Amino acid sequence: MGITIGTKTLAVPILQGGMGIGVSLERLAGSVAACGGMGTLSAAFCGFREPDFDTDPRSANLRALARQVERAKEIAKGAGLIAANVMVAAAQYADSVRTALRSGVDAVVCGAGLPKDLPALAAEVPESGAALAPVVSSGRSASLICKLWDRRYQRTPDFVVLEGPLAGGHLGFTPEDAREAQAGRPKLLTSLLAEVLEALAPFREKYGRDIPVFVAGGVKDGREMRRYMDQGAAGAQFATRFIATEECDASPGFKQALLDAGQEDVTIVQSPVGMPGRALRSPLIERVEAGAQPKITRCNRCLSACDCKTAPYCISKALIAAVDGDWENGLFFCGANAGEVTALSTVKTQMEQIMNEWRTAP
Repeated sequence: MGITIGTKTLAVPILQGGMGIGVSLERLAGSVAACGGMGTLSAAFCGFREPDFDTDPRSANLRALARQVERAKEIAKGAGLIAANVMVAAAQYADSVRTALRSGVDAVVCGAGLPKDLPALAAEVPESGAALAPVVSSGRSASLICKLWDRRYQRTPDFVVLEGPLAGGHLGFTPEDAREAQAGRPKLLTSLLAEVLEALAPFREKYGRDIPVFVAGGVKDGREMRRYMDQGAAGAQFATRFIATEECDASPGFKQALLDAGQEDVTIVQSPVGMPGRALRSPLIERVEAGAQPKITRCNRCLSACDCKTAPYCISKALIAAVDGDWENGLFFCGANAGEVTALSTVKTQMEQIMNEWRTAP
């Protein structure tokens, strides 16, 4: 049932969402790809374990990203596809895209802002041939990026990730929309999918090829993936459920925090990026809400939109604490259905379960 992604074919209609800092690196991404899906490395501060990270984080991040792409492809053993997720809001956005392309990724996926110049960056590495994809949250944003790429670069996205309001991490919705979605009154992903498919239709016709759409954010299982595929999606992206796998690059402490969480522990937070996000209600979040979080004393300028003088906390420091399992000081991003993840598993088991549910769905 292969899906054409740029010049390559994706055998299984499953994307693993990029999770940073350090949650989806080479082990998780390579293992998903080995099962025929698209495994996604997060480029966000991915060099945090490099010995020179504190003194030269930019070099450490780019060096680590190149190595992680290479290792992920080794783990995949020629199966599936390896992607890099690069946040547009990241200060190293352009350099991270270039490094990922030169390192041989099969795709670059960009969210946390619209990647208006992504085709221009890709043109600097013409030998790559990697697929390019924006993360969108509406038909309007899909139309905007397609019109821009068409006018400036005479091309369209190779695929699109449609992320709904139940997703984990940074969200392209207002805090009110995200809370309403979690309370059971969502702007249905079904209607968003219809919007995006309608927005892409003129560009499919103009360029004479499909632009696959993968739905993300709150897609629970293979049965729901089947429903969205019946409505025109090419497949689905899953993220939170892959945290509780042996291959996930996060620490056992991060995984245990997820396994211990109930639905009541999932909340909406305000990120220093300027966007709402969804995470576990950890002591860090409680301190921020109470106005008791200490001020930032050091800034690596990891995000272009972050002002360390006014930011409620350092997001890179908080995410690194989380991936290391530091419950007191970590920011534990997760999806709205995190409370339903109750057991440690493997990537192979998760992939097989999703596909079996898809095959047997009524």
